[in-house]
Amino acid sequence: MQNLLVSMSLRAKVGLAAALVLASTSALAEIGPPEKEDLKFGFIKLTDMAPLAIAYEKGYFEDEGLFVSLEAQANWKVLLDRVIDGELDGAHMLAGQPLGATIGFGTQAHVVTAFSMDLNGNGITVAKSVWDEMKKHVPMENGKPVHPVKADALKPVVEKYRKEGKAFNMGMVFPVSTHNYELRYWLAAGGINPGFYAPAKGDITGQLKADVLLSVTPPPQMPSTLEAGTILGYCVGEPWNQQAVFKGIGVPVITDYEIWKNNPEKVFGVSSDWAKKYPNTHIRVVKALIRAAYWLDENSNKNRPEAVKILAKSQYVGADYDVIANSMTGTFEYEKGDKREVPDFNVFFRYNATYPYYSDAIWYLTQMRRWGQIAEQKPDDWYKETAKKVYRPDIYAAAAKELIAEGKFKASDFPDFATETGYRAPQSEFIDGVTYDGTKPNEYLEKFSIGLKGKETI
Repeated sequence: MQNLLVSMSLRAKVGLAAALVLASTSALAEIGPPEKEDLKFGFIKLTDMAPLAIAYEKGYFEDEGLFVSLEAQANWKVLLDRVIDGELDGAHMLAGQPLGATIGFGTQAHVVTAFSMDLNGNGITVAKSVWDEMKKHVPMENGKPVHPVKADALKPVVEKYRKEGKAFNMGMVFPVSTHNYELRYWLAAGGINPGFYAPAKGDITGQLKADVLLSVTPPPQMPSTLEAGTILGYCVGEPWNQQAVFKGIGVPVITDYEIWKNNPEKVFGVSSDWAKKYPNTHIRVVKALIRAAYWLDENSNKNRPEAVKILAKSQYVGADYDVIANSMTGTFEYEKGDKREVPDFNVFFRYNATYPYYSDAIWYLTQMRRWGQIAEQKPDDWYKETAKKVYRPDIYAAAAKELIAEGKFKASDFPDFATETGYRAPQSEFIDGVTYDGTKPNEYLEKFSIGLKGKETI
């Protein structure tokens, strides 16, 4: 694990007198001073940790009277455990982690989020040998594959492996990760069963009845694991898909933007106890993160080259500038030399990206049920109540209203808090064309031919 003691105390920089001036500003007076000033936040080395890095580098944390250090974590489990046990005050998390912990899949703990860190940002990459076979089943136009590439093209490759008695292994980053659910969604939409979990029977491999065997690999290790032949493909965030392109070992075949347009990705998570103990601090953290997200998307991504320079530092993502820029600046390279415009590959503020929608939480819960992580049928109200336990738009709204009052934002930059229900309008821009309505989770599950529904169990 690489530590990043990136907090140079404001008090050390400008002295106690300046800190006292800061403490008397209207911002501090409106919310009240932070109950805890010195904070340590964790992250995984991915480009979507950017709001944390930018909030630090641009002084947004300090503006809130917070003295923050950021620390890279070895993997998602270590990160979650350290938030739960208090070693970290909060962290860049997979959207499924606060939900999974709160319902007791894996670690049991009440974790909450008041800030969604981004939309999109992931891709699915396959080994070059697999792509060579897939390509035979992909429509072409002007010598290039027609996107989005569906898993239908992978199905004959998987079937060939099975006939030869060989397992088709793919990697994802964590059992409750967006990557796991996106990869499963893509595979199932192509008629490939990604397997089931059976926690009641003690089987949490997620490989029961599977055509493709999915297993956990930490994000930075994805390219080397692919190169070693241990896995034949993976779903991961950036820059680890583009790294495979640069190394010539793999081909990203689809982005999650193409699987589910503008899907929610990471969140900023804290323990419920921490949120109760430090409410003013929590609101101030969210304020700083909102400002960072806005900076990242400001003026059609004009700040992205500067953001890439920051993220390329070893203490943040630590990949080459060109590798990070390949996706972060509005393009995405699929097969080597096939670079296409994807301006919304990474979204940090647009489309209300930072708002913690209940419907986003419920989508992840439906996927947990679909693949057996939630072993038994739950009523619609259970999904809604669980979402409200974990997602905290009330804290987000308090932070946003302060930013508006301070003149840093306009009310139009945010949802209309007076009328916002926390549920997005039904969404239909999925690769299989299935419409998702967060108010009707069980009805949604009934629409899939592969996956648990109703009273089905494994």
